[in-house]
Amino acid sequence: MNKKPYILGICAANSGSGKTYVIENLIPELKKRGYSSSAIKHAHHNFDIDKPGKDSFKIRESGAKQTLIFNAGRSALITENKKNDFDLNKALEQINQPTDIILVEGLKTMQIPKIEVYREKISSELLHNKDKNIIGVISDVSIKCDIPCFNFINIDKITEFIITLIENEKNNLT
Repeated sequence: MNKKPYILGICAANSGSGKTYVIENLIPELKKRGYSSSAIKHAHHNFDIDKPGKDSFKIRESGAKQTLIFNAGRSALITENKKNDFDLNKALEQINQPTDIILVEGLKTMQIPKIEVYREKISSELLHNKDKNIIGVISDVSIKCDIPCFNFINIDKITEFIITLIENEKNNLT
């Protein structure tokens, strides 16, 4: 287990390209190979994971900066960010369980290594042509580029590519 997890973005030019699909297929494959994963999901619009009328909702609505909801098997930390100034580093600090990799869904402009998800009928552009932080592409069509390119159906090759990234990071830290 790495002391410092590898941070990898999964981005796309457009919503509906398959970012969540990629992540939900990568996590079990990484787990099978002995790697633990955490995820950060960017939401474009206001969202609420709490339910109106519940005590935790009332506490948060009353002005609490953070509300932690938990039971014996699960917890969720809700942090109010009134300044609308999301900070990825602060979000990463909130992931407090040891993990090998943190997959960040969305946040295509962040300056972190990213894999682009491209679907011919959905994506409006190829991002890797403009973003040097994109280190791989997952697509439903063949793309000619200077970085590794994978098909959606070949999750094994994508997983192996990511494991190489994790191991290289681990070797650079020692």
